[in-house]
Amino acid sequence: MKYIHILFFLFFNTFIYANPLVINEDIKFVDLLSHSEIYIDKSRSISFEEIKKSKKLFQKNDKKLLSFGYSPNFDVWIKFTLKNNSNKAIEKIVEYNNSLTTEIIFYDDSSKKIEKEGLLNINKNRKSLTPIFKINIQANDTKTYYMKVSSIVTTLIVKLKIWDSSAFYEKEIVHQFVLALFFGAMLILTIYNLFIYFFTKDISYLYYVLYIFGIILHHTLYVGVAFIYLFKQEWIIYIVHSASLFVSLPIIALSLFTKSFLQISKYKILDKILSAFLILYFISILFFILTDEYNKYRSIIPFMLLSYLIALSVYSAFKKNRQAYFILVGWFMIFIAITFMFLSSGGVFNIYKYFPYFVETSLILEGIVFSIALADRINSLQKEKQEVNQKLIIQQENEKQKLELLVNEKTNNLKVALDEKGLLLKELNHRVKNNMQTIVSLIRLQSDGIEDDKYKDILETIQNRINAMGHLHELLYNQNDISDINAYEYFEMLIEEIKDSYESDIEIVFDIKTRLKVEHAIYCGLILNELMTNSFKYAFPNKKGQINVKLYKENHKIKLIFSDNGVGYIQEKNSNSLGLILIDTLTRKQLKGEIIIKSDNGVIVNINWNENETQSFNS
Repeated sequence: MKYIHILFFLFFNTFIYANPLVINEDIKFVDLLSHSEIYIDKSRSISFEEIKKSKKLFQKNDKKLLSFGYSPNFDVWIKFTLKNNSNKAIEKIVEYNNSLTTEIIFYDDSSKKIEKEGLLNINKNRKSLTPIFKINIQANDTKTYYMKVSSIVTTLIVKLKIWDSSAFYEKEIVHQFVLALFFGAMLILTIYNLFIYFFTKDISYLYYVLYIFGIILHHTLYVGVAFIYLFKQEWIIYIVHSASLFVSLPIIALSLFTKSFLQISKYKILDKILSAFLILYFISILFFILTDEYNKYRSIIPFMLLSYLIALSVYSAFKKNRQAYFILVGWFMIFIAITFMFLSSGGVFNIYKYFPYFVETSLILEGIVFSIALADRINSLQKEKQEVNQKLIIQQENEKQKLELLVNEKTNNLKVALDEKGLLLKELNHRVKNNMQTIVSLIRLQSDGIEDDKYKDILETIQNRINAMGHLHELLYNQNDISDINAYEYFEMLIEEIKDSYESDIEIVFDIKTRLKVEHAIYCGLILNELMTNSFKYAFPNKKGQINVKLYKENHKIKLIFSDNGVGYIQEKNSNSLGLILIDTLTRKQLKGEIIIKSDNGVIVNINWNENETQSFNS
């Protein structure tokens, strides 16, 4: 009876724990998936209790890696049994070696312990890049564990290992250190090319910097660094739903880089096709962000775009574009990396078994090749620049003698023309001055025959205005440089003319500290004529007083200040005065200046204008 009981116990354990994986304290790590059983729950409705009771659902698995593609519509159940033959309790770590699986539920049947992990349930205390579960098996004990996994983001890849704790953390430190070196190298490439962009202003470098940044961001998500060290747990759900955006950044940047670097705009049809691809890609990004229903198709357009970029690079190389050869080498590295990633994900060939950091190495080499291509572009541009400069030097030497002869000839002709122009201008000013004197003389003759004081005063005012312009032409006739005039001499002539027209004992004080441009002098003379005439007529009833005229330049502005100590006037009553209207119009319209008049205690008129402003007299 005793032996029957023992046989029954052995049979029962063999039935329950079929093919258990024997582990001991000395085992550092071993593949766990190939010693597990698998069940695919397409209904996604089976409970853990039902899973435990069923004996027929699970099937034996002997593969070390399972890839189910994009599989958001079913759950994968994993069952494995571990046996501790030693006389001591042992603690191990079960590693689920995929950081992008969205949900992992780990069941310890004997202790009724349930743990949740995965992209949407990251343990706050976890510092490993992949989900891990700590297990404890007592001496000479056998335990069965279950795991339910599902993924709504990327390809569902299942890979399990069981580790000794110290060995796992040693591996994890080395792994994260190597990844830190990779990201550091990529950041160095980014900064290097960013500085070159600042110096050269070549947009190709900026696109390449965005491409490397996109690769860094994408790879931090791919290996799990971003979820552990960069983003908070509550952000991850938004990142998951925006996966298309993160994937698109390096692809779009690479497209713009290729377009600019290879100067695809030279090939108009090909350039239009590339632009259409980019527009279609932008639309697809928005579409896949807004809906998850068609996520399994989201790789189609990026794959087509990348294929087209390769074709463009081949075509540019065929057209003898030197930089295209470098780009093709980079594309070859990217293609090899993507190919082995697909083969590894599909379980066909695990490149990581022989070359754990194959993808990172490929990306760094590709980045170095593209950076070399950009550096070669600078060398090519410098060489072209030197060749062009050399041609220009030769051309300059050939044209120098011709230019010297032509310049000498033109200079002589210009001197003759300038001399003739100077004589013509002097003669013109002389004739204008004489014509104005004739007009003034006719006005005087007409004035002598008029007895009405009002009309005589009007003719006198007109006469002084014409004289104000005539004196300017007289000064221009008497000097060689006609760009500006002596303002003191000009004002003195004006004021003397006005004083002769009115009998008075009025003192005139000048403070003239600048010359006037000819185009300003004519308007300034007319303004001063009106101000002086008003003062002589109305400011001094007893014919005694003082008038001050000040002209100077300050901060590129010409300032004219006219004042008298007369009786002043009420501006409202004089607002329709022709003289005041003329002063205001000449200041604002012709000189483009400003005028301020104070007339409560004598008269003070402040006029200023920009020395570079001018306006034609007839405008």
